Amino acid sequence: MKSKTMLCGALLLFALAACKRDAEAAPVAATPPVVPDATAPDAVSSSHATAEVPVLKIETVEGSAYELAAHRGKWVVVNFWATWCAPCIKEMPELSALDKQREDIEVVGLAYEEIEPQAMRDFLKTRPVVYPVAILDVYNPPKDFATPRGLPMTYLIAPDGKVAKQFLGPVTAKEIETVAASAGSPKAAK
Repeated sequence: MKSKTMLCGALLLFALAACKRDAEAAPVAATPPVVPDATAPDAVSSSHATAEVPVLKIETVEGSAYELAAHRGKWVVVNFWATWCAPCIKEMPELSALDKQREDIEVVGLAYEEIEPQAMRDFLKTRPVVYPVAILDVYNPPKDFATPRGLPMTYLIAPDGKVAKQFLGPVTAKEIETVAASAGSPKAAK
C-alpha cells in the first residue's frame, strides 16, 4: 500500500511538473520529486513493457542519426530525462564524465518533454554534456521502451543489446559500473 501511495504521489508530481514547459521559468525544481522505491515490485508502471533487446533510432538535437544497434559491443546508458527535472539535471555531469572516461560505456540522453530543438541546444550550452541528446515526442515515445512514469528513468543496455538493468530515479556512475562489472566488464580506473 505504501508503494502505491508513493507511486500515486510521484505520478501527480510528474503531471504537475510537466505543465511547466518553459525551461527558463523553472529550470530546476526546489525539491526533487518523490520517486518510488525502484526495488518494490510495483514501483515501475508503464503502458507496456520494455523489449528485451530494444530498438532505438532517433535524431539528436545536433541533427545526427543515433541507432542503438550501432553501439553493440559496448554498454549503453539510455537516460530519459527533462530540463525541468532537478534530479535529472543533477546526474548529467556524472553521466557525462562516465561517458568520457570509459571506452566501454556510452550514454545517450532522451529528453522526454515538449521543447523546441533550439531551446534544448541553448539549455545544453549552460549544462554541456559529451553524449548525444535527442528530444522525444511525448505522444509517440520509442515503442521498444516502456513509457516513463517518473524521471529520470535509465536503462543500462548490455553489449549484446539486452536490457541489463532499469533504474527509476537518479543513478550514479558507480551503480552503472557495478552492474557492468558484475557481468564481466572491466572495473573503472581509480
